[in-house]
Amino acid sequence: MEDCLNEKFGGVKAKHSSLEVLQKWRDACCLVKNSKRRFRFTANIQKRNEADAMRRNNKNLRVVILASKAAYRLINCAEASSHTVPEEFKANGFGISADDACFIVESHNPEKLTRHGGVDGLAAKLKTCTTNGLAMDDQELTCRQQLFGTNEFTERERRSFWVFVYEALQDMTLMVLAVCAFVSLIVGIATEGWPTGAHDGLGIVASILLVVFVTATSDYRQSLQFRDLDKEKKKISIQVTRNGYRQKLSIYELLPGDIVHLAIGDQVPADGLFLSGFAVSIDESSLTGESEPVKVNTENPYLLSGTKVQDGSCKMLVVTVGMRTQWGKLMATLTEGGNDETPLQVKLNGCATIIGKIGLVFAIVTFAVLVQKLFASKIIDGSQWSWSGDDALMLLEYFAIAVTIVVVAVPEGLPLAVTLSLAFAMKKMMNDKALVRNLAACETMGSATTICSDKTGTLTTNHMTVVKSCICLNVSNDIHESAKKILVQSIFTNTGGEVVVNKEGKNEILGSPTDTAILEFGLSLGGDFQAERESTKVIRVEPFNSTKKQMGVVLELPEGGVRAHCKGASEIVLAACDKVINRNGEVVTLDDELLSYLKSTIDTFAGEALRTLCLAYMDLEDGVSADTPIPSSGYTCIGIVGIKDPVRPGVKESVALCRSAGITVRMVTGDNINTAKAIARECGILTDDGIAIEGPDFREKSMEELLEIIPKIQVMARSSPLDKHTLVKHLRTTFGEVVAVTGDGTNDAPALHEADIGLAMGIAGTEVAKESADVIILDDNFSTIVTVAKWGRSVYVNIQKFVQFQLTVNIVALIVNFTSACLTGTAPLTAVQLLWVNMIMDTLGALALATEPPNDELMKRAPVGRKGNFISNVMWRNIFGQAVYQFGVIWLLQTNGKSFFGLDGDDSDLILNTLIFNSFVFCQLFNEVNSREMEKENVLDGIWKNKVFISVIASTVVFQVIIIECLGTFANTSPLTATQWLFSILTGCLSMPIAVFLKRIPV
Repeated sequence: MEDCLNEKFGGVKAKHSSLEVLQKWRDACCLVKNSKRRFRFTANIQKRNEADAMRRNNKNLRVVILASKAAYRLINCAEASSHTVPEEFKANGFGISADDACFIVESHNPEKLTRHGGVDGLAAKLKTCTTNGLAMDDQELTCRQQLFGTNEFTERERRSFWVFVYEALQDMTLMVLAVCAFVSLIVGIATEGWPTGAHDGLGIVASILLVVFVTATSDYRQSLQFRDLDKEKKKISIQVTRNGYRQKLSIYELLPGDIVHLAIGDQVPADGLFLSGFAVSIDESSLTGESEPVKVNTENPYLLSGTKVQDGSCKMLVVTVGMRTQWGKLMATLTEGGNDETPLQVKLNGCATIIGKIGLVFAIVTFAVLVQKLFASKIIDGSQWSWSGDDALMLLEYFAIAVTIVVVAVPEGLPLAVTLSLAFAMKKMMNDKALVRNLAACETMGSATTICSDKTGTLTTNHMTVVKSCICLNVSNDIHESAKKILVQSIFTNTGGEVVVNKEGKNEILGSPTDTAILEFGLSLGGDFQAERESTKVIRVEPFNSTKKQMGVVLELPEGGVRAHCKGASEIVLAACDKVINRNGEVVTLDDELLSYLKSTIDTFAGEALRTLCLAYMDLEDGVSADTPIPSSGYTCIGIVGIKDPVRPGVKESVALCRSAGITVRMVTGDNINTAKAIARECGILTDDGIAIEGPDFREKSMEELLEIIPKIQVMARSSPLDKHTLVKHLRTTFGEVVAVTGDGTNDAPALHEADIGLAMGIAGTEVAKESADVIILDDNFSTIVTVAKWGRSVYVNIQKFVQFQLTVNIVALIVNFTSACLTGTAPLTAVQLLWVNMIMDTLGALALATEPPNDELMKRAPVGRKGNFISNVMWRNIFGQAVYQFGVIWLLQTNGKSFFGLDGDDSDLILNTLIFNSFVFCQLFNEVNSREMEKENVLDGIWKNKVFISVIASTVVFQVIIIECLGTFANTSPLTATQWLFSILTGCLSMPIAVFLKRIPV
């Protein structure tokens, strides 16, 4: 079966599968009872194609719309004469309406913007200040929301419970059974009268309704869980200046007039206009489909919602929000294409298809044999030409049994069990600080063999402090006054952070942990951030990125002259220096002796697990412009700082847990190699036989050398995003590893995209990184990544448990009814009984086994990896062992049950069939308990902690008692004696020691 599954259903990847591959497995699913339910949690290929076409045409469409609007306005002379503000806006002091403000950004028309007085004039009309932002109380906030709208997008209408009931009713086999029930009612009432003749028909109807409502309830609960998770995915915060101070707000709280601060990796949260900033490049591909970045500046100030900041940083004036934005309008026209199906979903769809085909053959043969037996008995009696209503009902019963065999045989719940398990795991993982964006990531993480982790913020706390420094060649804090002035200027001007006044009137440092640590150091030297920023004019900024590993700024000094400051990786910036400030504050040549001293200082700091940065400056000639690149050499070294970033508590234990689970942890960082090695040893990542390598050395290796060293690499320092991408690609393709990668920056997006599982940091991560990731680690903690791996393994194993349980029921139910039909001419399990069995193994079985929480034993097994068989030999051993036992018990009851229990009389067949049905159900209940563990003998360990499992088992027992003792007329059962009940329970209970025996058989 595994080979067949791999051939037709094995091409789907965890992510980035082509539409052709997705379509191929759908075409292979030729036997589907209920397509609405089976394919609910899969990609809608048709809608996805429509969305792609619309996105490609969006730019041209926008031009056409704008041209039409412009023509319309010209015809009506609206723009030629005067600009009219609606009364409700004018009454509240606004100089522009929401629609006009929207058209300014939408049209990209400079004349329109100029007519409103430029960006400053538009800000005044929106009653805002470009420095302090909106100043308003709750009443004004409500007024602004009513006039301009909120920054929220119209969501699809929530599907009600009755929609799920309707979809559950679309099951083709249930429809056929409903027709059978209707015909049974008509014929039964006509021949036997009311109510006796209606019992069989009403029994089938009641069973169908029970199956439908239980299925719909389960599906509805899943949909609510996914809706809650979708809400979490959309929670994005942004830095905003409002009421005179910087604060973090949800993007849904933004209003026209807000001043938003954007940096590399941020998503533009609304339509707006550029106020100030440097080197801003915007990726508009999500809106227009074009990959070429757009430069945004004072000449082209238009920023559109849903686009990404690819480079630079800026302040933006929010002009339009919500459904009036370009993104809002696009979302209103696009229909959702759904998430890609996961590889497990596809495999289980294939499994359901193969078993369904086998079941269909069994059903047809069973029906043919039963009809043949009926005809044979009629021929023997000589009544083949005389047919009564009872004969018609018998034929209908045979047909209903055949259809019900198909119901039981086609395990429609298999692929849906994956979704149920994933929904359960995703909800629980949210509580464990992991937000799953891609369904497949849950199950793929369970197969992970390698984790490539960042150092800063993941293995360490990301709470940084400057604990050592070597300024002016002096390790003490005794700094010459002239040098201190240059140092403070470098710290406060060459930074991506800010020192702002918060709501309480106190200084607050904003920015990355590195920037925060350096700014704190500058303040401790007595520096004044605001005074330093106001005294100089910034000409050019080159923000930090992980390729250059440095950032720079060019300033126009108050006393005249131009100066460049540079800050970054210590050895890289130091290599760009040819001079240094000495202890006396004098600039001297950086000779070999001084260079050696600084390098040894860097190594000393790094050996103490400190992150080292070098600060340098350079005085430039006049005439430098914003377009002049910052020099790459000729700098004067100011000093080296050592930043302490402690290892997170619990990381060493988590790394050890990964090692015991067969998962290799590799550190990939941009830091100095000595710092990286010190931290890696502290975490337990770097071992005696492991390799620590620098990115530049890694890049120069030949393919033969890479094949030799990559399996041994445990630390990669001074790595670029390309190095990380190359390492991940080789691990995946050359060595067949299942790779999880962490990332937080915009440049990490390619590696996150390439990896089997991309893990973005929730706190330090940019929106671009989060969007490329499959899982967002909300607390940036490595221990959470290990928790995700544990949940991933739990999902995979839970589905295996459910498949083992369901295949056992399938095999036994098919063989029992088929052999009985062939040998006795009757089927011991009726249509109503088979529907009940189907519900036990399908919806209730999935609920019980697919929601089993993870345990520590999961992390003591080797990972499945890329090539592992889903239906393992261990599972086949358990399936066939239990199937043989159950079939043996039922066959013994069929052949010797009457004599063993002393059954005679008219109702002996009914009592025996009831006993067979009851024993069969209890065999499934105890086998459900056995299925909690596939190899471990103690299946009761932790059972009472799983309330869902206990509830399912208890409710199944209660309903079974009701069906046997109270619903005999409808379910074709008869009340059993205490002895017969005890026998049924013992029969089921015996499957537990048999399971222990089976688990001791080596495979």
